Amino acid sequence: MAGDRSRLLRCWRDRALLLGFWRAFRSDELCRLQIEHIQVRPGEGMQLFLPWSKADRDNQGRTYQAPALAQFCPVQAYLDWISVAGLTREPVFRGIDRWGHLDEQALHSHSIIPLLRAVLKGAGLPAEAYSSHSLRRGFATWATSNGWDQKALMSYVGWRDAKSALRLIESSGVFPGQLRPWASSVEYAALPTLPGPDAWRGN
Repeated sequence: MAGDRSRLLRCWRDRALLLGFWRAFRSDELCRLQIEHIQVRPGEGMQLFLPWSKADRDNQGRTYQAPALAQFCPVQAYLDWISVAGLTREPVFRGIDRWGHLDEQALHSHSIIPLLRAVLKGAGLPAEAYSSHSLRRGFATWATSNGWDQKALMSYVGWRDAKSALRLIESSGVFPGQLRPWASSVEYAALPTLPGPDAWRGN
């Protein structure tokens, strides 16, 4: 039935929002992700390129890395979503109508808030307390509670101002259940215990 297809697609799409947490993306960055700019190595990690972002003052673009994890894996969630939706190019995150049809255009960044709140409400969490910045802040909270130092977190998230990283604890941490290190050669400011992508070279 059309309604069942719509619900199924929404579930897989919303699950793929895990990528926003593990990469500490802003809502607008999530919405601007393009399939053509994403490279995946199942069981290892993924590379994502954004042509521009708020922190990219020179508009040169930036390449991001995300590891494959044993649980709550952003890589597998992304692969599952584009597979179920039959997506091969253009926006990763799109609107879905009641009949299960996907929009050709990307979601608007303002759509992330109600999506996130709906997911959290369905999980029995106080959804009204969350905003479009919750994925980014949530990652920062997780990272600090797992011992990442402020410098490493600022580099990973892309904060240039230390004031944005206040209340963070020191030392280093790891992604829980990371499957195995990447082998890549991209120039990347690796985190203390997060292997750098030494076998991939970004733009």
